[in-house]
Amino acid sequence: MTIKEVEEQTSLGRSNIRFYEKEKLIVPARNEKNGYREYSEEDIENIKKIAFLRTLNISIEEIRKIMSHEIELHDVISSQYHKLDTQIEELQSAKTFCYKILQKDNLNINDLKVEQYTDDIDTYWNQNHKVFQLDSVSWIYLWGGFTIWALLTALCFMIAIFKYPTLPEQIPVQWSGGNVSSSVGKGFIFAYPLACVMIRFLLRPFIRRWLRINVYESESITNYLVNFLCFVAFTAELFTILFLAGIVKHISVVLLIDAAVFLGLLLLSWSKFGARDKR
Repeated sequence: MTIKEVEEQTSLGRSNIRFYEKEKLIVPARNEKNGYREYSEEDIENIKKIAFLRTLNISIEEIRKIMSHEIELHDVISSQYHKLDTQIEELQSAKTFCYKILQKDNLNINDLKVEQYTDDIDTYWNQNHKVFQLDSVSWIYLWGGFTIWALLTALCFMIAIFKYPTLPEQIPVQWSGGNVSSSVGKGFIFAYPLACVMIRFLLRPFIRRWLRINVYESESITNYLVNFLCFVAFTAELFTILFLAGIVKHISVVLLIDAAVFLGLLLLSWSKFGARDKR
């Protein structure tokens, strides 16, 4: 059957079905004559199962292992049951505190006394350590912010505009052993700021959609990755200018800078997590 028929039978959108196929959770047959996908009844049932497990917040990777019989469905559901039970307890606790706070008439931040709502503040902090762990990596929000993206994009545009008149007719875009292996017209210098725009407004939705299915705090991580890709574009443009000026000769300089930034932020995150764990 066609994908339109699959949409009708599963009540799911085409993008979801295609995603499950891209993740190799379903592998529809191909019509030998025209190459079109032909979905079977088994595919229909598997799509329904996958979608249902996703509503239970089972990850794509876990579903893949279930489908390939690497792990048992019962074990995954049991684990998820306990995870959800813990989350419910945490939410119920937060709800209870909200209710207590609301009992105070005209309460404002100046009147809020934390000790009125918890007998042992150290224990309470430890019970909510996950919140503080997220706060300890607030750099990810800063790096992923719109301001950082706008700054990187603006720098790329400024470099392109100011350097364009002085560039040779051909500028390098590929290197091998310190030597230029491929060149293009100097107008390509504007491809770097354009890449930042495309990454933010065209690539970002795809990254966000994928991460929402696989990763917690997906919005923040999406913005972080988007800005990091823009940073890579910025450093590549900067290397082109420095290469033409004879200041640097090896692309490895750019790779080292990019790796240093990425690993530096990662180590900063780990150090903050470690500091919190020692408290």
